[in-house]
Amino acid sequence: MKAFRPVLASVALLAATAGAALADPMTYQIDPSHSQVGFNVRHFFSRVPGRFNDFSGSVTYDDKDLSKSSVDVTIKTASISTNNERRDNHLRSPDFFAADSFPEITFKSTKVTPGSDKNKFKVDGNLTIHGITRPVTLDATFLGAGAVGQMGMRAGWEATTTIDRKDYHVLWNRVLDQGGTMLGDDVVINLGVEGMKRPEGAPAAGAQAAPATPPGGKK
Repeated sequence: MKAFRPVLASVALLAATAGAALADPMTYQIDPSHSQVGFNVRHFFSRVPGRFNDFSGSVTYDDKDLSKSSVDVTIKTASISTNNERRDNHLRSPDFFAADSFPEITFKSTKVTPGSDKNKFKVDGNLTIHGITRPVTLDATFLGAGAVGQMGMRAGWEATTTIDRKDYHVLWNRVLDQGGTMLGDDVVINLGVEGMKRPEGAPAAGAQAAPATPPGGKK
C-alpha cells in the first residue's frame, strides 16, 4: 500500500492543479502548430476549403464566469492557402483580400455568453477584413484543459460562424452562361484552437535547456 501512496499523491496534485487553473480566468496563447483557421465557400456546385497558415492570439477563459472570458486573434492575410498556387495568388490580389494593402485580419471579442450546455458558449466580437469591421458571433465549444508535464497547461476549443463576404467588400465573382455565379457569398469559418500556458521559467517547446553546472561552480 505504501508503494502506491506517491502515485496517489501525484494524481491528487495534478487534479488539484487542473481544478484550480479552471477556477479563475486563465490566459492561453494560441499554439499555431496545433490549431487551424479554416474556411470554405461554394465553387460552382461544391464547397472548396482553405485555411490561413500564419496567425497568433490569445484566449482568456473562465468556465465559472464566461463574462470574464475573451478572444483576440490576428491572421496574416498573405498566408491564405487553398492548395492551388494560382488561386492563392488571386485571393491575395485586390480582387479579393488585397493582402498588400490589408495585411491582417483581426478578431476581438466584445462579449462571451453561455450556450446550450456548460461546454458551449457564444463569442460576440468584431471581425476586420479588407479594412472593414463588422460584428460576428462564433458558436464555440470548450473541449477540455489540463496540465501536460513541462508543456504546462493546455486547453482546446472549436468554433464556427458564417459571414457574407460582400459585407467586407470582397466582391469578385463571375456570372455563368447558364445563369448563377461561380462563387457563393456565404463563407463558413471553422476554427480549432489549442491554447498553451507554460509554468513560469519553463522553456518553450524545442528550446534547449541551459547546461547544468557541476559541483564547484565550474562548467
